[in-house]
Amino acid sequence: MTPEQITVLAILGAVVGLFLWGKWRHDLVAVLALVACVVAGLVPSEQAFSGFGHPAVITVACMLIMSKALQLSGAVEVMARYALPANAGPMVSLLALMGVGAALSGFMNNVGAMALLMPMAIKVAKRLDMPPGRVLMPLAFGTILGGMTTLVGTPPNLIVAGFRANMGDGRGSFGMFDFTAIGLPVALIGIAFVALIGWRFVPKRQPAGMDGFDTGAYLTEARILEGGSSVGKRVAEVEKVLEAAGAQIVGMVRGDIRLTAPNPRRMLRVDDILVIEAAADTLASVLSSLGLKLEAAGAPSEKDTEDSAIPDNLGKAAKGAKGQDVPKEEDDKPPRHAAEIVLAEMVILPPGLTLTGRSAKDIGLAERYGLNLLAVSRQGNRSVERLRAMPLRPGDILLLQGPPQALSNFASDTSCVPLAERDLQIPNKRKALQATVIMLLSVAAAATGLLPASVAFMAGALFTLLVRALPLRQLYDAVDWPVIVLLGALFPLANAMQTTGAADWLARGLMNAVAQGNATVALLLILVVTMFLSDLMNNAATAAVMCPVAIGSAAALGVSPDPFLMAVAIGASCAFLTPIGHQNNTMILGPGGFRFGDYWKLGVPLEILVVSVSMPLLLIVWPL
Repeated sequence: MTPEQITVLAILGAVVGLFLWGKWRHDLVAVLALVACVVAGLVPSEQAFSGFGHPAVITVACMLIMSKALQLSGAVEVMARYALPANAGPMVSLLALMGVGAALSGFMNNVGAMALLMPMAIKVAKRLDMPPGRVLMPLAFGTILGGMTTLVGTPPNLIVAGFRANMGDGRGSFGMFDFTAIGLPVALIGIAFVALIGWRFVPKRQPAGMDGFDTGAYLTEARILEGGSSVGKRVAEVEKVLEAAGAQIVGMVRGDIRLTAPNPRRMLRVDDILVIEAAADTLASVLSSLGLKLEAAGAPSEKDTEDSAIPDNLGKAAKGAKGQDVPKEEDDKPPRHAAEIVLAEMVILPPGLTLTGRSAKDIGLAERYGLNLLAVSRQGNRSVERLRAMPLRPGDILLLQGPPQALSNFASDTSCVPLAERDLQIPNKRKALQATVIMLLSVAAAATGLLPASVAFMAGALFTLLVRALPLRQLYDAVDWPVIVLLGALFPLANAMQTTGAADWLARGLMNAVAQGNATVALLLILVVTMFLSDLMNNAATAAVMCPVAIGSAAALGVSPDPFLMAVAIGASCAFLTPIGHQNNTMILGPGGFRFGDYWKLGVPLEILVVSVSMPLLLIVWPL
């Protein structure tokens, strides 16, 4: 091995290790790897940022913009409402829901498709009297499967196409529907398996939630008011009342002192804060009787908090979240129409760039948005910090209170998905039609070869903005910047693996040690290794790391690289074993009440099925 090969493989090993560790964000790790390659002389400084101009990166960004327009205009929602049956049984309902999700994911960002269909999935679960998780997990897997069917369905496909175009042997990039011959049968068989049989493997999780929606137990804070019935009582006495309503005390705050397990004999005082674990509807029934008041997090001062959340109106505010009027507060404060104040549940999506690691106080929830954070639901975990200081994570569900427009602005700025049965965006038929036509024309231009995919979708994004199908103020919010940075930074590293010969050396080692010169075994190895890595780290990063190895493996065996690249595309898209492998899996972690180990129970048979179906197709459609 040459010193350059040793260096680039060391950097690659560190990158994969940091991805698996998960402490640092993927985009930060990718940038660190890029800087290391430049410092080590593996990437010329003038080419350090060439990856950000790569056609795959441009196409991903433009697709996200057009997908956001479809989402905000209501085009997808209208189509889904017409496509989903109203009174079908579990299997037909799941087939329809997953089919719609897969079809949308073939031509728009699959995270956006998942976000749009989640409220409908919850309604289907409620109608069928099923745990929400048994509908949410099939939907998540269906949208992931749908992304495999086209060039623009998922970033790994674009990355694979980019590597093929850069091979320099005249093959060019994969076309719009080159992935369909394998991706579509795999998606159809996978959807049929999950809808007919697999959904029964999903664990039954039924945490308590608001209006039947499964959000799990909230961790919230309640202050003891002067004159309240809790003043002078012992902790044990209040616990008895809470236990009767299915709630419990998990902590207490007195002044600056935080108690994680308050003594049951401790006497309660005015302004003590109890940390309570309960469902939202349970809170409404017990707070008033105990003389407690929800402690709104994020407010700049105690006075502001006093003016915000009023426990007596909690139940009425929850009704307001469904669009009903709430009676006006009768006091001497400045008039504030309660019809403008509603409750909403929102789930934080990964990577949650705006919120991850920050608290309500850090983001200025009250000052910037005029919202109160009333509670946080985090499956399987309890925080020992104050609610206002609790660092938020992807998968957390936030119970927020405030005006509908403020909630809408917060959702747009932070990429949170609202879970309440209330539309934050009013569908616009004209813009929905415009967004749909532009998307179809862009796909047609790329599919027919009239324009390269990057140019076709750049033109589509431009026209989307010109006709205002997507408001200009939401242009940059529509782009998943961590993914863009990740891709732009990893392409130079992947090129360094090829130019130094490190990819060929690694591929030859794998082929000799495991495949022993058998091309079919080597192809299976690439598929399984890619699938395994995708379950543990970002799928786009997995594709960027594995493509050079796949190309090197084909070269070592003297066979076509096309089936190996297709194996990477399939494996990188099939992350079904963990909640961290794909954003759609993370989205359902809280709403479905899932635990980390719940995914493999359906994911393992589904991944075995994907391998069983895709391997023969790879050998037939893309012969070695």
